[in-house]
Amino acid sequence: MKIKEIEIHAIHLPLHEPFIISYARYDYMPSIIVKLTTDTGHVGYGEAVADEHVTGESWESTYAVLKNTLAPKLIGMDPAQMEKIHERMDAEIYGVPSAKAAIDIACYDAVGKALDIPVYDLLGGRYHDEFPITHVLSIGTPQHMADEAEQRVEEGYRSLKMKVGTDVSEDVKRIQAVRERVGESIAIRIDVNQGWVNSSTTLQALKKLEECTLDWLEQPVKADDIDAMVEIKSKTSVPVMIDEGLRGFREMREIIAKRAADKVNIKLMKCGGIYPAMKLAHMAEMAGIECQVGSMVESSVGSAAGFHIAFSKKIMTSVELTGPLKFSEDIGNLTYDVPFIRLTEKAGLGVEVDEAVLNKLTVYSEKVVG
Repeated sequence: MKIKEIEIHAIHLPLHEPFIISYARYDYMPSIIVKLTTDTGHVGYGEAVADEHVTGESWESTYAVLKNTLAPKLIGMDPAQMEKIHERMDAEIYGVPSAKAAIDIACYDAVGKALDIPVYDLLGGRYHDEFPITHVLSIGTPQHMADEAEQRVEEGYRSLKMKVGTDVSEDVKRIQAVRERVGESIAIRIDVNQGWVNSSTTLQALKKLEECTLDWLEQPVKADDIDAMVEIKSKTSVPVMIDEGLRGFREMREIIAKRAADKVNIKLMKCGGIYPAMKLAHMAEMAGIECQVGSMVESSVGSAAGFHIAFSKKIMTSVELTGPLKFSEDIGNLTYDVPFIRLTEKAGLGVEVDEAVLNKLTVYSEKVVG
């Protein structure tokens, strides 16, 4: 089986409502969809959701890299040879993990379909039967966030992830308001997206939040400041998670060596796809660090890819892949049984892509053939 054609779609995914985090506001999600076709007629879909603040890529640059640099070099390769695929991509260009993730995911989808097995069977088989879904609260006023939290708990959610990271004093009020509203039985996870900048600010905030019983605190400081994470972890009983600070193998080695986190957030868009994500999970597993597969707000395609990793590994103890629930229109049909996610036994990613919707949401596209 050889890669015969790669089609690249730059799309805008419409959101039900704006998504607001510490460094950006999204009124829609820009995404790149890759459609890979083999000489045997099997089709695989992949996705890249770039983030200038996390991966150093933009929507436009990712499209250009896929069109001009990666796709032409992969025509004729066997999509099942993932080590060679990644070696070829790494030889062509340094970094650009979300662009590489799009190719990687499409390869796994095509190979799974060719073998008539789900992607999780390519990764060692299914371990988990289901995962609870965490609802993500974007940044708003304390009152608004508390109102939304109450509504989601009434819908059945048992865990909430709060986006904060603008003004520390306001963030404290936001967290306190949500905790007071939902009670002690609901898990609250705080994602600062680097917004508290340093360890001293973070420790001051945690001091004020001692009565709030937090499930964990995610990436409060700048991504590259691993030492600050070490200090925070040593001075608080709240579990800490690294997200933006973990991209690839170099960061994981440092996190392990310095015992810088209780948990790591592995994202396909940060590390380059399913294949390197599994390597990161193995590294964390050997070090006894729990893992989560996180989201860059991908469509059904990218979200399903993350779920297949999470479902295949015991060390994966949580997932936060809720992009499809935020979209008013999606290209795929990944189904959630809120507040749970349960994967089917369909081949590949298990997602059917609606070509009509894909074309409707496409801003521009290109086809690369052999």
